[in-house]
Amino acid sequence: MTADPVNISALNQYAYCPRRCGLIYLEGEFDQNIHTARGNAEHERVDRAAHVAGRDGARIDYALPVWSNAAGLIGKCDVVEHWPDGTLYPVEYKHGPKRKWLNDDLQLAAQAICLEEMFARPVPAGAIYHAASRRRREVVFTSELRTLVERTVEGIRDMLASGRLPPPVNDRRCRECSLKDLCQPEAIDARARQRRLRDALFEPNDLTD
Repeated sequence: MTADPVNISALNQYAYCPRRCGLIYLEGEFDQNIHTARGNAEHERVDRAAHVAGRDGARIDYALPVWSNAAGLIGKCDVVEHWPDGTLYPVEYKHGPKRKWLNDDLQLAAQAICLEEMFARPVPAGAIYHAASRRRREVVFTSELRTLVERTVEGIRDMLASGRLPPPVNDRRCRECSLKDLCQPEAIDARARQRRLRDALFEPNDLTD
């Protein structure tokens, strides 16, 4: 039996926080805050706006559905530029600036893997357009990034198969997360600390007479 394809957007969520991915894709939860609202507005604007291509004469597809049977992926590209020399160049729009996590790069690499299968040609690089700075940041799809896509897909499949939510990351990522109230990272972390203290208190004494 062939497994259902993993949504490309799930890779972004999982790479940022596996528990957030689980809340959305296991439990169907999604709350919108100002950051997600801005991001959604930016994507809607992309679908309508005149996109400035990276190369003169490029043909542009907006909101292009993509998939890969080999990788088990399905999703949508914000923008795909078809350059005159035949190059395919995906562009993903994000509201905020580049952060230290690779979740946005991972999402773009997954789109490239789909485009390669669909069009039977290599897609070596793409770009993330950060609306906050109004600048593109090029992403090269290295072998390491492609391997990370595969491992992330496996992690998502394992999570969905188990039916269990991963633990919260409980760091500064939580402060701006729209699912923080549902996730309750501080409360879960406090309970975990209590269990560790309890287990340490009742550990058998290793000293011998």
